[in-house]
Amino acid sequence: MKYVLVRHPAPAIAAGLCYGRLDMPLRPDAAALRSIVAALAGHGLARVWTSPAQRCLAVAQASGLKLRVDARLQEIDFGAWEGVAWDDVPRDALDAWAADPLGFAPPGGESGSALLVRVREVHQALLAAGEDCGVIAHGGSLKLLAALLRGEQPDLLAPAPAIGSVQLLMC
Repeated sequence: MKYVLVRHPAPAIAAGLCYGRLDMPLRPDAAALRSIVAALAGHGLARVWTSPAQRCLAVAQASGLKLRVDARLQEIDFGAWEGVAWDDVPRDALDAWAADPLGFAPPGGESGSALLVRVREVHQALLAAGEDCGVIAHGGSLKLLAALLRGEQPDLLAPAPAIGSVQLLMC
């Protein structure tokens, strides 16, 4: 199977802010959007799976492909950290997260293990669908999904794919 994993282009939010579940539009960068749409078009995909966040949905709709909107592809919920500058998140809280990425959850947010459960479900659904497809989502969900598709152990502390990146996996 062929999977084209796309991290949405830059959202319209100030740099340095935590924005996991905040739903904001893309920055008005037509070139970035055209580049991703062209990359998706070149692979003969049956459909695109997408997070419902408008920064992902805009890319999926621009692709012209059949869509499957799946809330399990959303970014991790950072709870009280949403919209807060990363520099303002207490250092001890960030250290606690790094020490236990599966078990830690920001206040009112979601744990890494909850994110991993959602992404494992998407992985199984993709395999069951048995079709070449695109997946447009977020850094957290995509890095876990890519590892699962490659048959690797997901690592919550691994670097996320770059904003606006397109990754082809043949599995």
